[in-house]
Amino acid sequence: MASLKELKGRINSVKSTQKITKAKQMVAAAKLRRAQAAAEAARPYAERLSGVMASLAGKVSGDSAPKLLKGTGSDKRHLLVVVNTDKGLCGGLNANIVKAAKAKARELIADGKHVSFYLVGKKGRAPIKRDYANRIEKHFDTSEVRTPGFEEAEAIADDLIERFEKGEFDVAHLVYPIFKSALAQDPTVDQLIPVPSPEGDAGTAGDAVVEYEPGEEEILEELLPRYVKTQLFGSLLEREASEQGASMTAMDNATRNAGDLIQKLTIQYNRSRQAAITTELIEIIAGAEAL
Repeated sequence: MASLKELKGRINSVKSTQKITKAKQMVAAAKLRRAQAAAEAARPYAERLSGVMASLAGKVSGDSAPKLLKGTGSDKRHLLVVVNTDKGLCGGLNANIVKAAKAKARELIADGKHVSFYLVGKKGRAPIKRDYANRIEKHFDTSEVRTPGFEEAEAIADDLIERFEKGEFDVAHLVYPIFKSALAQDPTVDQLIPVPSPEGDAGTAGDAVVEYEPGEEEILEELLPRYVKTQLFGSLLEREASEQGASMTAMDNATRNAGDLIQKLTIQYNRSRQAAITTELIEIIAGAEAL
């Protein structure tokens, strides 16, 4: 049984931890509002860009289509671009992203495809390296900037497009979390390269004929790389919002658990203290009666 001194030390230690988790919860809540607003503001732009892509892609086909749209003609080599956070203490967010990436990798490998990984963020490296150490192509570090933005997304996109042009892979998939709420961040897997032809006709207005100048092919040559950059930028924004939401929830749970532990330790401390006092009284009474 722990001594009174040990119990008191544990109570003070848990109280200190509770102060830290409470502070981190408040910081995450403050950052979440900004991150959520940024992620939600980027979604309409991505949706509208997809609509324009649908209109243009429907007018271009065959050999005239840019390589980013038509692909290499093969789907044997797949690259998984996994977007994880750079910091921990955000619950099971990174574990869920890694789980989705590994599930996609197993599915592709079972179909006879060659799979490699392009890792963004620090927290997904170790668990993926344990199972696929020889399949990791690159680590892209985003921890040097306070908040990753369009510059980082552009650097990732340029690197991926360059690798695609060199024929290092045929298909790239983007694995990232989508922010739903502070309690829900859903990992998703989307095809990034070649750019999938958006379904529907969001870029057209009924049966209206739209003519593009200088031409659909030239516009797509400029628009497709921007689309890839926009998707990556959106994934970074979703990651930041998901990280803060998951961190706020995790720190709130930690603060509550610390409070419960403090209560249990305090009860144990009081019982041990009462037992010690009772024992001392019995010893004093027994000594007095012996005299």
